[in-house]
Amino acid sequence: WLKRKATRALHADPSWKRADHCRGAMSSTLIWECIKGNSSFIRKSTNMPIMSAEKGNLCSLNSFKFSGLANAQVFDVSSTKKGSNEKIVITTRHSKASRAARPGSMLLQSGLKKQTKKGLAQLKKATEGSFCRRDLLELAEKKYQKVKTSFKKKKVVFKSRRATK
Repeated sequence: WLKRKATRALHADPSWKRADHCRGAMSSTLIWECIKGNSSFIRKSTNMPIMSAEKGNLCSLNSFKFSGLANAQVFDVSSTKKGSNEKIVITTRHSKASRAARPGSMLLQSGLKKQTKKGLAQLKKATEGSFCRRDLLELAEKKYQKVKTSFKKKKVVFKSRRATK
């Protein structure tokens, strides 16, 4: 009887629906302490900072600030290629708490415009409009510009073998 009453009270509380509670009630800092040195996403090399290949990591650095696994709010800008079609994509964490326990559907991807003015406006709306990782807006804008310039192909210039006079 007491157990049923406690679970009803837990489900009646709207704060229960946050992603923190669905992750087994582990805090973000506890998760970070567990994965910071022992993760399959860590990439180490000499004379370089420790990098991370996890999805949702904006700068690909192995740090709590950018971690896509430990943070409750994830924000990343990346590129995807399907055939010859190249896209710029924002990665965020799902707003439903039930998705936090499902690794396959935990992260959401939405497209960004390639036109600079519209793409930067979308980034601003995604961070400031939804109060999601406003501290990463400047870094996200820089990465957006870098991803966009990576799409530009170098033009091949053919030189004539004949000597010009």
